[in-house]
Amino acid sequence: MANIYYEADADRTQIETKKIAVLGYGSQGHAHALNLKESGIDVAVGLRPESSSVAKAEEAGLQVMSIAEASAWANVVMLLLPDTDQAEIYETHIGPNLNDGDTLMFSHGFNIRFDLIQPPSNVDVVMVAPKGPGHLVRRTYVEGGGVPCLIAVENNPSGNAKEFALAYADAIGGARAGVIETTFTEECETDLFGEQVVLCGGLTELVNSGFNTLVGAGYQPEIAYFECLHELKLIVDLMYEEGIAGMRYSVSDTAEYGDLTRGPRVIDDHVRETMQNILEEIQNGTFAEEWVAEGRGGRKRFLELEAAGHDLPVEQVGKELRAMMPWISSGKQSVKDTSGGQG
Repeated sequence: MANIYYEADADRTQIETKKIAVLGYGSQGHAHALNLKESGIDVAVGLRPESSSVAKAEEAGLQVMSIAEASAWANVVMLLLPDTDQAEIYETHIGPNLNDGDTLMFSHGFNIRFDLIQPPSNVDVVMVAPKGPGHLVRRTYVEGGGVPCLIAVENNPSGNAKEFALAYADAIGGARAGVIETTFTEECETDLFGEQVVLCGGLTELVNSGFNTLVGAGYQPEIAYFECLHELKLIVDLMYEEGIAGMRYSVSDTAEYGDLTRGPRVIDDHVRETMQNILEEIQNGTFAEEWVAEGRGGRKRFLELEAAGHDLPVEQVGKELRAMMPWISSGKQSVKDTSGGQG
């Protein structure tokens, strides 16, 4: 069983005297920086001078510096930048400014797990990874709650790396909900697998294939959209709230019988074998090598695939139907999370 910690387990004195540089001001960056500031922590945001986020951070009352300046000023550096950018930025702007006793932080294990960043042995290396998007980390903190966090320690020359990670998680609100101890490897590999096989890759292909099957059989696209995409939220919400068994209890007996008897035919041994192959590609570094090369090559294939996805029939039908339901996007907050991790 996992070790889970709460507010009573966190020692805020581990963080109260620190100067923390949050590098990046996207989905996670803005939430970490603002929550830390409102927890009484000395924090600055590190950004490229040309970044459009400079004005946003300054308007929020945050101190803004260049990435190199922030790294030199701080004794704790939290990288909340795109995975494919971190190694180069580290080599140029962060590594030269690390000193004995400093702490290097991540919210995703990617660059440490695949040796893209190799920190010196004289600094603590820890991870604090909220298990939710940044706008939720921020909103729940303001409301007096929090989003559960993962913590991990890779380097611990100070002897207090775990205690500091727990204090940081507490300062951004995570200990209000619960903090689970893991490792950089476990977080990274399970996060990538979940994204590729279930949460993003598997789910989007399942939805699109179901939609195309119905439309190809002559059913109206609008009806296919509702059955294969729109109503998905109802099922996911039930699973989120009560688990798989709770969802099955809440749907009709007809739906449950179809689930129990036909689901295993869709996700069959061939699919499970593919899942295992994808996991092996993550574990042996094949995916990381491919993704880093894609980033260094200007993301040509990524951008082509992304653009093609926008043109799918299910997307075109969905735009029209969602326009009939303005309440879906009412009060919506959407900030692209570029820090890696699900979060």
